[in-house]
Amino acid sequence: MNTLKWVRGVNGTLGWIAPQRVANKMRQAFMTPRTLPLRDWELPLLASSERITLRFGLSALRWGQGPAVLLMHGWEGRPTQFAALITALVEAGYTVVALDGPAHGRSPGREANVVLFARAMLEAAAELPPLQAVIGHSMGGASAMLAVQLGLRTETLVSIAAPARILGVLRGFARYVGMPPRARSAFIRQVEQDVGMRAATLDVAHYQLDMPGLIVHAEDDNFVSVKESQLIHESWFDSRLLRLESGGHQRVLADPRVVDGVLSLLAGRSLQARQSA
Repeated sequence: MNTLKWVRGVNGTLGWIAPQRVANKMRQAFMTPRTLPLRDWELPLLASSERITLRFGLSALRWGQGPAVLLMHGWEGRPTQFAALITALVEAGYTVVALDGPAHGRSPGREANVVLFARAMLEAAAELPPLQAVIGHSMGGASAMLAVQLGLRTETLVSIAAPARILGVLRGFARYVGMPPRARSAFIRQVEQDVGMRAATLDVAHYQLDMPGLIVHAEDDNFVSVKESQLIHESWFDSRLLRLESGGHQRVLADPRVVDGVLSLLAGRSLQARQSA
């Protein structure tokens, strides 16, 4: 019997008898990231980076000289997954700062969630020059959009393979691990208590996104449905939607069309600023 089948079996039985206990166990699993090994292609970029420590112990990698761009990886991700994008941004004359999210890499913490990621971005931005762009992948994209609601200022914003609704993510995880209805409800309540926000409010339909943006999603993403990108686009009046036929959840980060889209967004904003000066 594989591990997932065993977990589902235990949750499906114990979840009826002790829903709070099962919910707490799954909450811990949901919020505790694993440390996954780097791929060989990430090593040269890591070697060329400067490791910096920000306020409250947040760790980040920095490359280049010029206007600042802030990057946030996704769940169990890392800065070097943005390798193609970082290389292009540095060549275009930008400083790139890529965070290790809370409980990831060298940043402190044992558990993480979308709100902690968003607050980490706010803390980082307070120590950086004015941001020309914030770019987030997966949970990092959801966190970037939330961070803007919490006061993060940026000229442009890029969301890559991000969910539009955190409540949908929680429900999807609860179903995936086989929690019955009572345990599922207890799980969501416990997560809400931990993050300090109602899950239903963490939805782009309630957000104010008033900067130019780019939304990227691959049609074959098996982790976050491409339908989420349309919901984000409909809630963000000044956004461009780039839907790719392939790229999955991770490979999309290296797609040349994504790199070109980000550079075009930044170039357009820079031109607009010069014309209005």
